[in-house]
Amino acid sequence: MKYPDDNETIGRVLSGDVAAYASLVEKHKNLVFSIVLKIVNSREDAEEISQDVFLKAYQSLGTFERKSKFSTWLFRIAYNSAISKRRKKRVEMVAIEETVITNYSADGISRDMNVLEEDERQLILEKALLRLPEDDNLLITLFYKNENSIEDISDITGLSVSNVKVRLHRIRKKLYVEMNGLMKKN
Repeated sequence: MKYPDDNETIGRVLSGDVAAYASLVEKHKNLVFSIVLKIVNSREDAEEISQDVFLKAYQSLGTFERKSKFSTWLFRIAYNSAISKRRKKRVEMVAIEETVITNYSADGISRDMNVLEEDERQLILEKALLRLPEDDNLLITLFYKNENSIEDISDITGLSVSNVKVRLHRIRKKLYVEMNGLMKKN
């Protein structure tokens, strides 16, 4: 479905066409839900938070300065809302040791991965992604699956551009370690 330009729709909403906001919700609801779900790891909480995100965005639409894309601004609201909810329900995560991360060979893993069929590679990657902490999984999802730029991810998460780059690099290393471990088990 082709959606109208976000700025055009925002202008209509701010001019009194409240019903136009529905197209913004429809356009961005899946990605907002995905971001929130990656952080809170609960469908029920993600649904509730996603609704709150669109309500907050609607109530604050007049303050949106249009310096960035609407989606970036909306995803920032989603990210902050989900982080706030998660802090209230703090869950312990088992971190992958940093010493393990430095002892990997990307070439070796690439060779091993090339031996596997495409569906096996995809399955190993999905399993490895599930083993990452939510924050890491979210950054990878925003960058690779949703194809957000480093700058957009920085705006969404509040991390500096250089921090996003460093974290993505470290996350890729963690993924290599996880995938290597999963391949050895298979």
